[in-house]
Amino acid sequence: KMTQQMRDLQLAQARKPPGPSSPNAAKRLYRNLSGKFRVNYTSFDEGSLVGRGEKEKLRKSYLFQSNAALFEAVELQDLDRVQELLKHYSPEELDLNTPNSEGLLPLDIAIMTNNAPIARALLQAGAKESPHFVSLESRSLHLSTLVREAEQRVNELMAQVVNEAPNADCSEKEKQLKAWEWRFRLYKRMKAGFEHARVPDAPSSVHLSVASSSSLQVTFWEPLSVNSAVVTKYKVEWSCSPTFSPLLGEAVIDKLKDLHFTIQGLVSGTACHVRVSAYNMKGWGPPQASTPPFAIPSNWREYDGRAPRRRGQAEALDHLLGQVKTVHQHCICHEPCKNQPQSRKHSVSKSLKHLFHPGSKFLKTLKRGLYLTAIFYKDDNILVTHEDQIPVVEIDDTYSCLLMQDFLWFTKVSCMWDEILWLRQCVTVSQSSCSCILQTRFKMLLAISQMQGLLGIQDLGQVFFEPIKDKQGNILIVTLREVKTNQTFESVRWVPICKLQTSRKSVSSPEEPTALDTLLMSVQDKLAYHQRSSHALSPGLYLGYLKLCSAVDQIRVLVPERLPNILCHVKIRSNPNISREEWEWLQKMASVEEPVPTEPEADTSQNPLFQELQVAIKELMTLVNIPLQEAKDFRLYSQEVLDFGDQVSFLLLLPPSDDVCTAPGQNNPYTPRSGFLTLPLQIFELGEER
Repeated sequence: KMTQQMRDLQLAQARKPPGPSSPNAAKRLYRNLSGKFRVNYTSFDEGSLVGRGEKEKLRKSYLFQSNAALFEAVELQDLDRVQELLKHYSPEELDLNTPNSEGLLPLDIAIMTNNAPIARALLQAGAKESPHFVSLESRSLHLSTLVREAEQRVNELMAQVVNEAPNADCSEKEKQLKAWEWRFRLYKRMKAGFEHARVPDAPSSVHLSVASSSSLQVTFWEPLSVNSAVVTKYKVEWSCSPTFSPLLGEAVIDKLKDLHFTIQGLVSGTACHVRVSAYNMKGWGPPQASTPPFAIPSNWREYDGRAPRRRGQAEALDHLLGQVKTVHQHCICHEPCKNQPQSRKHSVSKSLKHLFHPGSKFLKTLKRGLYLTAIFYKDDNILVTHEDQIPVVEIDDTYSCLLMQDFLWFTKVSCMWDEILWLRQCVTVSQSSCSCILQTRFKMLLAISQMQGLLGIQDLGQVFFEPIKDKQGNILIVTLREVKTNQTFESVRWVPICKLQTSRKSVSSPEEPTALDTLLMSVQDKLAYHQRSSHALSPGLYLGYLKLCSAVDQIRVLVPERLPNILCHVKIRSNPNISREEWEWLQKMASVEEPVPTEPEADTSQNPLFQELQVAIKELMTLVNIPLQEAKDFRLYSQEVLDFGDQVSFLLLLPPSDDVCTAPGQNNPYTPRSGFLTLPLQIFELGEER
């Protein structure tokens, strides 16, 4: 007979149909579902469905089958099927944490049969243990009940099969007997697994690091023992006392995708001890103390009370710009435009139609002068005019030599695409001085306005870090912008880049291509640069290498091609914070002018940052093709840690003073391998800000 607990469970699950209860039924269900995986249920012919009600009914049918299939896959210890189901269905669709008619969850079956791979897969997906097992006694009683009732059912069916004459009913009872015999063996195996299990060992390792002036980061690893049951959760405890009495706090972690935890709300400068213990179905195991045994929440800025470098700068610049606008808003030149909105908010769909307007003033060919082109791309397609041309407008037909300062000024303007009208008006006021520089820059603003007007789009994107020049005296400034919308536009076609490249008829020779031909030949490289320059680093502390080279009119900085908005770098660790103690050690190294640490020393071998720096420096020197012995003359920049938000920070590695910036004509004996480029310093600064 069922216990009262089992009756309650059956009542709670009365509406949930039982799943297949035999291996053969499970295999048939797998075969059916494998076909469903290849064709998602939403892809069936909509005409075959009468309405939404039938669609929802079909959907629920599939979801129930997937739930039943998950239980069967776990019972049969079929890891591939479990992973397949977890991949194609969400935990909610699988009812991952809803007990079946026996009061069990998939994770219960996995851990009591000691199937660690399946249990880990379920835990990664967010599976929980059954809430009905409130104690060891309740779990043991529940398993004994399942075994007893399965055995009773086997005996009843066996007696019926033996006593009845062979017929159709007898054949059906034989199938039921086989199914219950299989389930009886499963329950006995689960009961034996529970009885032989023991509490888990302590986590194999617990690492403690300082995350900020008020938090600590705890990272831990699974117990090494393979004889105990699968660990399903961990407990992190912290205290000001090494005896952990009293406790400051504790946290239970049951999401085991990442085994780490951040302790928040601590007092800066106060030592905190941490330990971690593991839990399985037999209870909590012994705790493992952290390494180091305690840590003090702090930040490197506390060393000398330094405020963040950029605190309030953005607000101050916005205020300054507002003051400048206020001064200029009453100028005579602004009166005609007073009633015009500064921001023309065209929809992309409407604005892109201007590309195909017969009256467009886009240029087909370049004669001689300074030009602006805007490249809009989506996936492998590029936007062209109605004549299959990349949009190009003229800046100045008398300008045959672009000065670097004018180009850098243009790149700064690209940060204010929405303010071009206002900038034009301001430059117009000052043009009475007849300055050639102001005239050129005013023409740049006119060209930008023309491009924005023809496209109907204000944001022209990011300026490519160098203009394209040809021997015919043409100079082409290139802007790049990715269009991520999936909207379909009327009368607008995106041309595949490869098709545009092959269909364009070149008007120049291969030896002396025009700027437009050069652009088309190198457009993939420019798009790749644009995409890479918008990538962000993952959280952590990095070691950057600062190397400059100077020319007559500019200074350039060495950057990696894969991430051109960041200095050459390697990752030191995942924790971006430098603690006060670590910063004190770095200051001590700098004060005695010690060389960069490339070899271990006895008194620093226990310093984690020292060991991390050793590994990072060796990796960085290999990356930039500098012999390791040369790194002994390098220096760590000890004035500050470069913080980029709260998640990324940099320590800088500097060459000797005479080698930080290579002068024109100076020989650089160590040239980086392929995969690097040099950007104008101002372009790099703008990219970093973006």
